[in-house]
Amino acid sequence: MQGDIVAQGVELMLYGMGTVVVFLTLLVVITTCMSAIVQRYFAEAESAGTASPRAVGIAAVDEEVVAAITVAVHAHRNRS
Repeated sequence: MQGDIVAQGVELMLYGMGTVVVFLTLLVVITTCMSAIVQRYFAEAESAGTASPRAVGIAAVDEEVVAAITVAVHAHRNRS
């Protein structure tokens, strides 16, 4: 009786772990294929990633603001 329950538990464990391994393998294969397709057919989108931050829409920080932050950090570090 006890051995039968242990055998069923091992069988259930193997089915569960097998399902997880198959799912993760499919996930890796599908993700790799999607990445290859995107790189092959939409390669011009990568060149936009090398553009300057201003071209992407990030606001440029004034030099005065950078200087003020630098002074504040320097003053904070020298306080102790």
